[in-house]
Amino acid sequence: MATIEQYAAKTVWDPPIYSQAVKVTGAQTTLYIAGQVAYDAAGNPAHRGDFKAQARAVLQALKAQVEAGGGTMRNIVKVNTYLTDIRYRADYGPIREEFFGKKMPAHTLVAVAALALPEYLIEVEAIAVI
Repeated sequence: MATIEQYAAKTVWDPPIYSQAVKVTGAQTTLYIAGQVAYDAAGNPAHRGDFKAQARAVLQALKAQVEAGGGTMRNIVKVNTYLTDIRYRADYGPIREEFFGKKMPAHTLVAVAALALPEYLIEVEAIAVI
C-alpha cells in the first residue's frame, strides 16, 4: 500500500489550497490519467459555454478514471489543469474543493490558447499511486 505525504520545504511557502510536493513510498501501481474534458454520452463536447458545469464534469470523469483503476481521489499525487481563460480560476477553486477537499495534491494550473476543440473550457490530467 502506498504512503502519500504532502509537504513543502521549510524555505518555501506552503499554500493552503495545494501541496508544493508529494512524497510517495511503497507504491505498487501508478495511474497516468490523460487530460479529461467534458464529453456527453456520444463523445461530443458537453455543457457548451458553461464553465462550472464543464469543471464538475471533468472532475467527475477524473474521479471515475481513478476509481476504475482501483483508487480514490486521495490517491492522486499530481494534477495539471488547463483553462482557456485564466478568469475561470475563481470559479474553479470551489468546484475543485468539492472533489479534493481544502488542500489538493501537487497542482499546476495554467491558461492556454486552446484545447482540442474550441468548446472545451477546461482539461485536467493527473497521476495517482495505489
